[in-house]
Amino acid sequence: MLALLAACGKEEPAAPGADAVYRNGKIYTVDAKRSWAEAVAVSGGRIVYVGTNDGAQAHIGSKTQVVDLKGRMMLPGMQDAHVHPIGGGVEASACDLNGSTGVAAYRTAIAEYAAANPDMPWILGGGWSMADFGPGGAPNKSILDELVPDRPVFLSSRDGHTGWANSVALSIAGITKDTPDPVDGRIDRDPQTGEPIGSLQEGAQKLLRSHVPETSDEQRIAGLLYSVKMLNEYGITSIQDASVDEDSLRTYKTLEDRGQLSLRVVGSIWWDRDRDMGQVPEIVALRDQYTGGLIDAKTVKIMQDGVMENYTAVLLEPYLVPSHTRGIPMVEPELLKQIVARLDAEGFQVHFHAIGDGAIRQSLDAVEEAVVQNGRLGHRHHISHIELFDPADIPRFKELDVVANFQPLWAYADAYITDLTIPFIGEERARWLYPIKTMQDSGAVIAFGSDWSVSTANPYHQMETAITRKDAVNDDMESFIPEERIDLASAIAAFTINAAFVNRKENDTGSIEVGKYADLVVLDRNLFDIEAKDISETRSLLTLFEGRPVYGDTASL
Repeated sequence: MLALLAACGKEEPAAPGADAVYRNGKIYTVDAKRSWAEAVAVSGGRIVYVGTNDGAQAHIGSKTQVVDLKGRMMLPGMQDAHVHPIGGGVEASACDLNGSTGVAAYRTAIAEYAAANPDMPWILGGGWSMADFGPGGAPNKSILDELVPDRPVFLSSRDGHTGWANSVALSIAGITKDTPDPVDGRIDRDPQTGEPIGSLQEGAQKLLRSHVPETSDEQRIAGLLYSVKMLNEYGITSIQDASVDEDSLRTYKTLEDRGQLSLRVVGSIWWDRDRDMGQVPEIVALRDQYTGGLIDAKTVKIMQDGVMENYTAVLLEPYLVPSHTRGIPMVEPELLKQIVARLDAEGFQVHFHAIGDGAIRQSLDAVEEAVVQNGRLGHRHHISHIELFDPADIPRFKELDVVANFQPLWAYADAYITDLTIPFIGEERARWLYPIKTMQDSGAVIAFGSDWSVSTANPYHQMETAITRKDAVNDDMESFIPEERIDLASAIAAFTINAAFVNRKENDTGSIEVGKYADLVVLDRNLFDIEAKDISETRSLLTLFEGRPVYGDTASL
């Protein structure tokens, strides 16, 4: 330990009178040596010293705030590499079903929300679980018709891939038994009559969403404020928003201008799969207009498939049931190659959504084409979700410099896995669900994101599941594919320095080193001193953004 402390003791020329010195801590720096330190000094929002308590003494002046960490653990601020803050925040103030479980609970929540908002023209929101409605995740409109017969209702599933509408909403949208399925989605229908039953899968949701009242600027701002507060409470100081448009970027800029944005934000600009290459100049214009300060708009999001639970994730071999189905490629694979090569040449990072092994391969093939056409430009393309692999594609992540962006909270045997996935792909393929350790061993960069509001943004829950392959809340179960468990140091790195790499911010954030921003979090326990099953109980006590407390209070430590 003394050798590690000494290794951390590098510093800039002494400048007595740092703004703050944090001492007597267990400071896990996540630097290249994974060093530990006792003290950190901060000036002008940046770290000016990392090392021993004695060494920090030179940075204490008459106006320096000295904070005793009392042996508590300090980490770099967490970074979420795939999250939806604006939509999640807006949903939290609507008919929010994320905290409910089971159809009975949904019925109660919907009825109570409708009664409390009698003048609301549409009942909107979401957060219901597909697993509560059986194979295919297809809820029926009859439930909503009973609860709200006189107003349109449209509620998205927890993962956003399915919409649940009542008869009034379907009528407003003109969706009938004669409405054809869009190429990128499916209207679920009664097998006897052909009538829509009320659930709209993937791109079929657009048939209805075009009739839903637009979200106002005020709603977006309020939603983002809600999310910034929540993320800071979890110790998160940087994010990659997995889907932004101009309204979203303007919302982030508004908060930054007001001094209310205590996050570094990479915005992944949505690729509209209904349009052609003509949208590239518009994307370039958005990047140029909004990149600066805390906002980086140099990423484009491409959604290449759906999800396993509704059979829209793209597979190399067909689903067992329904037979012959291989999912829906959202972008034709050869076109995808040209799109990615063009975006890569324009200087963009590409952020893929790919869940099935077929979509993962198509995404990797597209990056490979970009390398052939442009050479290795180092844009750190990454593929998120990456649920089911053909093992032959795992080495390609390192070979192509593609980051594996996992959502680790999903890597345990919940109902989505046991009831809605394994029965439809078989046990043999299921071995390659979320192979985080195998991917890490291949030498690829592993980063983590929550996909909130699909699942909790709490990084400590996610770390625990990555380490145990069990439910972080109810861990009385067998580990799911235990050979894919990773260690704590790897889980921390995936939420700090590795996520900073994806976000192109590793020179300024992601570890506790001299010269980097003082984006820091103090925890109520040392993660290395507790059992893995207790990691999810961890709380952030203090979150600093550029040295400024944005959650917690130094006096309460």
